[in-house]
Amino acid sequence: MTIKEIKDKTIWEDFCKSVQEKTFTHSYNWGTFNEKMGDKVWRFGIYNPDLIAVFLVIKTIAKRGTYLLIPMGPISKENTIKIVLEKLKRLAKKEKADFIRLAPILINSKENRELFKNLGFKVAPMHVHPEYTWELDISEDENKLLQDMRKNTRYAIKQGLKNNDLRIEKSTDIKDLKYFNDVYKITAKRHNFTPFSLRYLENEVLSFRDDNQVLILNANYKGEIIASAIIIFWSNIAFYHQGASSQKHPKIPASYLIQWEAIKEAKKRNCHTYNFWGITKEKGDHPWKGLTSFKKGFSGYAKEYVRTQDYKISFKYYLIRAFETLRKTKRNL
Repeated sequence: MTIKEIKDKTIWEDFCKSVQEKTFTHSYNWGTFNEKMGDKVWRFGIYNPDLIAVFLVIKTIAKRGTYLLIPMGPISKENTIKIVLEKLKRLAKKEKADFIRLAPILINSKENRELFKNLGFKVAPMHVHPEYTWELDISEDENKLLQDMRKNTRYAIKQGLKNNDLRIEKSTDIKDLKYFNDVYKITAKRHNFTPFSLRYLENEVLSFRDDNQVLILNANYKGEIIASAIIIFWSNIAFYHQGASSQKHPKIPASYLIQWEAIKEAKKRNCHTYNFWGITKEKGDHPWKGLTSFKKGFSGYAKEYVRTQDYKISFKYYLIRAFETLRKTKRNL
C-alpha cells in the first residue's frame, strides 16, 4: 500500500461517495474551511493499487499545544489504521506536533477499541466531533415520517404549519448569518458554552456554498428571528450542524418547524439520511439532555463511534491531557 497526497477534488469526492460510513467533516470542502481558518491541511489517499482510503489531516495550533487532527476518519474500504498511524507519526515529528488526535468513524465495538489500544493509542480526554449521534432514514414519504415521530413532536410541527405568523426563511446569503449569530449568542449564554465566532460561521457557509451544499434556515415570528439552523448537504446526507433558539416565545414551535423544513429540503436534494449530529447517552443532569430529547422526538436511531483517540508524540502531551481533563470536569461533560 502507498500513500499519496490528493489535490484533485473530484477524485476525493468520488471516493467518499463510494463509502457508506462518512460525515461532512471528511469532505473536500471541510478541508477548505479549515484552510480558510488558517490551519494547514493535507488530504491523503491510500492506494492498493486502487484508491482504498482517504484521510484528512488538520494541523491544529492551540495555546495548550500543537496536534494533528483526523476528523471522523479515515474513510476506508479496508482496515488502514496501522499505515495511517505510521504516516501521521512521521508528519507529526516534521510539523513539531505534540500528539495525534484521531476521531474514528468506526462503530464502537470491543474489536475496534482493541485495534487502537494495540497500536498505542489512548482514549482522549475530550472529543472534537460527536461520538454518539442520532440519525433518521428519510427515504419514506412525508406522512410516514410524521407518523413515526413522537406524538408531541408531530403536534408541534402541525401547530407550526398552522401559525400564519411563523415562517421559515431559507438563505445562503452571508448577511443572513447575522440573525443566526444573534440567536446563537443567546443560546450559548443560556447553556454556558463558548460559541463559534462569526468568522467561523461565515467561513463554514462560504466553504460549502459554491457547491450548493449549505443552507441557513431562520424562523421568523412576527418579524423577529427566534430560532435558526445551518444545514450541510453532502454525499446524499443532510447534517444539522449548527442550531440556535432564543426561547423568547417558548410556546412557538420554531425549532421543530425548522427541522421539518430541513428534512423536506433534504428529501428534495435526494438525501437518504438526516443526521441530527451529536446527542448524549448519559442519564441525569447533562448539558445535552434537553437537546437529545428534542432530536430523538423526530424518530431515528443512534450510532456510537469509537471514542476519540490520542497518540503521544512528545512528553508535553501529558500536561495537555491533564489540562483537558480538568476542563472537562469543570464543564460537567
